[in-house]
Amino acid sequence: MFEENKKLCLVVPCYNEESILEDSIRQLLALLDDLKRKDLAAEESSLLLVNDGSSDRTWQIIAEHSARFPGAVRGISLAANRGHQTALLAGLAEAVEFADVTVSLDADLQDDINVIPDFLREYYNGNDIVYGVRGDRRSDSFFKRFTAESFYRFLRLMGVKTIFNHADFRLMSARVVRELMNYSEVNLYLRGLVPIIGFRQSIVMYTRKAAERPTHYPLRKMLMLAWDGITSFSVRPIRSITVLGLLMFIVCIGLLGYIMYSKFFGRTVPGWTSLATVSLFLGSFQLLAIGIIGEYIAKIYMEVKHRPRFCIQEKTGFDRK
Repeated sequence: MFEENKKLCLVVPCYNEESILEDSIRQLLALLDDLKRKDLAAEESSLLLVNDGSSDRTWQIIAEHSARFPGAVRGISLAANRGHQTALLAGLAEAVEFADVTVSLDADLQDDINVIPDFLREYYNGNDIVYGVRGDRRSDSFFKRFTAESFYRFLRLMGVKTIFNHADFRLMSARVVRELMNYSEVNLYLRGLVPIIGFRQSIVMYTRKAAERPTHYPLRKMLMLAWDGITSFSVRPIRSITVLGLLMFIVCIGLLGYIMYSKFFGRTVPGWTSLATVSLFLGSFQLLAIGIIGEYIAKIYMEVKHRPRFCIQEKTGFDRK
């Protein structure tokens, strides 16, 4: 058990959240007050909002609340839209400078903030990482539930260490965040990075609320995130090409034997259908193999540039203690 309450920072990436942000800030500030009353968080605990290049009034709302609640609301604004994972990492990088423990969550508050006290109790019991895991996905459509759970299972099949039904609702101690900052890859998939860091970890189950607005994470973005998760943490897609190529070679040897048998015993049938089918199949497989290898080469290309992952344009609330 820790000797004193720790400074908590709630890290919230924001992208075009004008319609819901004020209500979310109100709920999160009420939560912080409740955590302080319960002696689960220090008085210096705060909320850090990360504006990910929004085109609406998101940053103005953050700045207004920072001035209205000095010390309780902080904000950083990225110079361009860098995506959810990068915005979250930028917030964590700032939060670790003044907080002992962070909790990351989305601005729409679909994740149940009422379990954050349970996160902190797990932390005070010695866990450096606490994952929020969805125990009930009935609020999701069948398609989303099926694709999401299939994705988690496929990640496991590919050898990626991940937490089933966990997104980015998690608690991390400051030392975990500092270790996370040592991972310098540009292609970020935090759900895969955090579990491999180590330290003592635990899980808190919760029920996610139904979405009250159109998602900012459509199918295209979810597929891109899924592909990043697979190709950033697993070489099995490339190895599977080798295995499949070997199997095809064995099949071709068998077909060669059948062709020679047919030729010598006069069972050949003139025609081009089978030849065209085999040619199309082999050509499609070769293109697929080249494409997968190309994806890995593209990732190497992006990584070796060593470009900064984000650029902070503006901050608010950091000059107040």
